[in-house]
Amino acid sequence: SNPTSTSLSLSLLSFVHSQTQTLNIMYFSDPNEFQKFSTAPPPYSESVTTGVPVSSTNEFYSDNPKSPIAPIQRKTLVPWSTGLCDCFDDVPNCCITLWCPCITFGRIAEIVDKGSTSCGTSGALYTLIACVIGCPCCYSCFYRSKMRQQYLLHESPCGDCLVHCCCEQCALCQEHRELKNRGNDMTIGWHGNVERQNRGLEMGSVPPVVEEGMSR
Repeated sequence: SNPTSTSLSLSLLSFVHSQTQTLNIMYFSDPNEFQKFSTAPPPYSESVTTGVPVSSTNEFYSDNPKSPIAPIQRKTLVPWSTGLCDCFDDVPNCCITLWCPCITFGRIAEIVDKGSTSCGTSGALYTLIACVIGCPCCYSCFYRSKMRQQYLLHESPCGDCLVHCCCEQCALCQEHRELKNRGNDMTIGWHGNVERQNRGLEMGSVPPVVEEGMSR
C-alpha cells in the first residue's frame, strides 16, 4: 500500500476519535451545551412522570373554579285558597255555575289566557262541546292545568281531568274563587282588570293635593 494514503487514513481516524471524545464530554457534562449541536432532547430531564395529577391554572381543571354552578331550586307549590266543595263561599257564582256553567268557564278562560280569548268565545265553545259530545269537562280540565302552572297550585284533591269529570261545577267554582281571591274582577274580564290596574298605578303616582288653611 502507499505510505502516503496510510498516513492520511491514520490522521483522519485520529481526528474523528478526538471529535467523538469532545462530543461525549459535552454530552455528559452539560445537557444545555448538547442542545446547541443537536435538536434531540437532553438525556436527563428534571421533570419526572409520577402519574399524580398536578393542579393547573386552566379554568377547566382548576381546584377552585371561578364560577361554580348554582344548584337548581325547585319551585314551591302552594295550596288552593278555598276547597273544592266550598261553593257556598260565593253564592251568586255558585248559582250561575249550576245553571249556566258556560259563563263561569268563559270568565275563567279569559283570565287564564290573559285576554287572548274572550269570555263569549270560550263560553260558546264550551256550550258547543257540551251539546255535541255531552262532555265539556274534556275541554275545561286543560284550563285547570294551565291555571295551576301559572299560580303554582297543588294538584288536589286528585288529577285535573278526574276532578272535572266527577265534579265539573265544583271545579269551575273553585277556579273562579281562586282567580277572584287573587285580585281579579271576574265580571270585567282580562282587559278590564289591566286597565283598572294601570289606572290605579297612575293615581298612585300623583301626589295628593294639600288644601291650604284659611288665612286671616
